[in-house]
Amino acid sequence: ISLPEGYMIICGGGYENMQEMQQSMVFTFALVILLVYLVMCAQFESFLQPLAILFSVPMALIGVSVTLFLTGTTLSMMSFIGILILVGLAVNNAILLIDYTNRLRKSGVEKRQAIIQAGTIRLRPILMGSLTTILGLLPLSVLKGDGYESVAPSSITLLGGMMTSTFLTLLVVPAWYSLIDEWAGKIRKRN
Repeated sequence: ISLPEGYMIICGGGYENMQEMQQSMVFTFALVILLVYLVMCAQFESFLQPLAILFSVPMALIGVSVTLFLTGTTLSMMSFIGILILVGLAVNNAILLIDYTNRLRKSGVEKRQAIIQAGTIRLRPILMGSLTTILGLLPLSVLKGDGYESVAPSSITLLGGMMTSTFLTLLVVPAWYSLIDEWAGKIRKRN
């Protein structure tokens, strides 16, 4: 668009507020990831193992993006709040898996066998916890009524993220755990 000399277009109002919200949400997301990582570092007494657990977050974000696309829901403040909540929920399944794997390894079980046993033994608690969350979110995501517009984006976000993170965490996190453990072993040998 060509404007006469002395005129310019400035975006303000809602657009300006949306830009500020996006910047603050990206900062908040990064802060949440950092805090979750630091808590897990303290819990596992390792800087590397929490990285395997954090790989459950991208698995959840895959589900979020697919679900938002399929439902035609926009990435709003409420859906972003759902993403922040999802970070905590997604890592819970991975923590159950890695923690039990570590316990088995401390009792003398070989790494590969410990990963397989942990996946087998922790499958039921992971599925039960995730399914109760998913089933609890279904009515909020599907039913329309008073206040639907304010609740639906966060529940749709949580629903999609929980579905993919639950199943992909069971596959991807053990693989990352194994890779990271090999890297840690190589680092220890060098020192």
